Amino acid sequence: MTKDLEHQFVTELECNQNIVHKVCTLYTNDRDSHNDLFQEITIQLWKAYPKFRGESKFSTWMYRVALNTAITLYRKSKKSIPTQDYESVMFKITADEYDPTEEQQLKLMYNAVRQLGDVDKALVFLYLEDKDYREIAETLGITEVNARVKMNRIKNKLKTILNP
Repeated sequence: MTKDLEHQFVTELECNQNIVHKVCTLYTNDRDSHNDLFQEITIQLWKAYPKFRGESKFSTWMYRVALNTAITLYRKSKKSIPTQDYESVMFKITADEYDPTEEQQLKLMYNAVRQLGDVDKALVFLYLEDKDYREIAETLGITEVNARVKMNRIKNKLKTILNP
């Protein structure tokens, strides 16, 4: 790989690394798993970068590679022994002005989303990232109509999970 191509990749990755972190948060439960998945996604992005043709935005392509890598590893990990979530045992210091409401709501939402299927998780993630249905459909390889229908069903499912 040429130095220019390498520089382009590093620049694009640095500008869009939050995408990878968000995918890692969605598909992992602890810091070590998050870091491992981040590394694996970065490796897969690096391997696939020479084939990136620029037919879509780099971020859209990055979502696709990151989600496919996460889903593949998630499915493989289902066969391994589950570990304890680090947040349940991690010591936390609370400041007087700290309001944990938003953090608690985010945790509830992440826990609800984790109960969804792999593709549904990816769809919710992209929806919450304010991607339009055209871009969601392109990233996930489904039709725009299918993305809309799935999202409506997922919203109902999440309401049921969050408000039993």
